[in-house]
Amino acid sequence: MNKDYYAILMAGGIGTRFWPVSTPDFPKQFHDMLGTGDTLIQKTFQRLSRLIPKENILILTNERYNDLVLEQLPEAEQRQVVLEPAMRNTAPCILYASLKIQKENSDAVMIVAPSDHWIEDETTFAKNVQTAFDYCSENDALMTLGIQPSFPNTGYGYIEYDKKSSEVIKSVNQFKEKPVYEVAKQYIEQGNFLWNAGIFMWSANSVINAFKNNQPELYALFENGIECYNTNSEDEFIKENYPKAENISVDYALMEKSNNVFVIGAEFDWNDLGTWGSLYDKLDKDSHNNAILYTKSLAENAEGNIIRAPKGKLVVIDGLNDYIIVDHNDTLLIYPKGKEQNIKQIQQRIKMKYGTS
Repeated sequence: MNKDYYAILMAGGIGTRFWPVSTPDFPKQFHDMLGTGDTLIQKTFQRLSRLIPKENILILTNERYNDLVLEQLPEAEQRQVVLEPAMRNTAPCILYASLKIQKENSDAVMIVAPSDHWIEDETTFAKNVQTAFDYCSENDALMTLGIQPSFPNTGYGYIEYDKKSSEVIKSVNQFKEKPVYEVAKQYIEQGNFLWNAGIFMWSANSVINAFKNNQPELYALFENGIECYNTNSEDEFIKENYPKAENISVDYALMEKSNNVFVIGAEFDWNDLGTWGSLYDKLDKDSHNNAILYTKSLAENAEGNIIRAPKGKLVVIDGLNDYIIVDHNDTLLIYPKGKEQNIKQIQQRIKMKYGTS
């Protein structure tokens, strides 16, 4: 494997929309959400290691998840777990990890990948990433993988690329925020829009220069720690300075401000597993389109449900259609799929009423 290839595996999210399975103490990336035998972070680590040396995969996560990461990824060493002492969105942690990588290897090219996405065609994924790495090794480029839209989804941001280009790698015109339905339909009809999957590739030098040019204050904050990175004094510097960083996404910080942004239309299947509904779409269904995880069930006059309960438990339902039914620890959730966007608010109401989520 190429020793210049690196990965930043983003594993600090809480996954509130998968409550009650995903909680702040044990978020979704550490769960086997699809019943495959591997958790989402394990699957992502395995996928990245097809192309990238395992010792070059950094896992970015909140410090409260350090033990969970090491438990689930026994092939990773403590030095690979990059801990955030405070939640500051994606730009600060990517800059921090990129500076660590650049200090170790100034020729590094890297991928930034979420830990909780589902990609089945790992061979094609590796092929698309290799194409990006080849380009980023030779050019000053910020690259992203865009997903071909299958319907006018209002839950994703969109990437508009140069419609006239016939190349695999296309110049990005602009990033668009999550649109309303009618605008999303226009994007689909226009034909040169992709979903923004939050998967990025670049050289260490290119991304750090982009931070230096577009986010000078953020760059200066982390650049002050160069002598500390990859040494015993790193932890002390980060604990003192990381909370001072602006809370800003890498999309706002870099991608929307830079003029050297390119996109490759992904040729692999992709699901961000952002909600119970998106998980339902990926699971096998019975003859009545019920998706059943772990449990045994008897469903009568019931269609389109996702049912998850502990192994060995029997779930009997009658007359429920298009519901999320999840029995986990001390919580039972029975909730319409069509209202799943409210689950985050439900947790807040429960916390206010009972002092727990």
